[in-house]
Amino acid sequence: MSVTSIVIDVLVAVCLVISLAKNKDKTKLALKIAYNATKRMGPSVLAIIAVIGLIVGFIPPKWIASAIGGDRGIFGVLIAAFLGAILFIPALIAFPLASSLLQMGAGTMAIAAFITTLTMIGFIFLPLEIKELGKRFALLRNGLSFLVAIAIALIMGLVLA
Repeated sequence: MSVTSIVIDVLVAVCLVISLAKNKDKTKLALKIAYNATKRMGPSVLAIIAVIGLIVGFIPPKWIASAIGGDRGIFGVLIAAFLGAILFIPALIAFPLASSLLQMGAGTMAIAAFITTLTMIGFIFLPLEIKELGKRFALLRNGLSFLVAIAIALIMGLVLA
């Protein structure tokens, strides 16, 4: 367990004790709400673990590093950006997945492009967006979002390198 995790756990425990001292009934209600929320999120957490496990199990780290690794430069960033734009993955799964990909050899810029395009571009929803907002607006928004995502990835690469 990391030092950060220990500090957070201790801080939470101290706050819980203070809350219990101030108002026992409200604290019990809050803990009950938290417990129910945890039960509702259980299937999602298991899905995250399953998806990450499948990716880690079936996709060799060498392949990820060769496709979107730091040494691939802008080409790796573009591959990751296109994957992010096309895939439909909830953010709850995407962030831990991005962490696993980073640990497997993916580049920082590629991961930034993947997450940014994943959240900014909705290729699957493009027909609906065209229908509701018009073809010109939908294509312009998605195109500009893609360019901004690449710019964000490049900035993240410079800042975190």
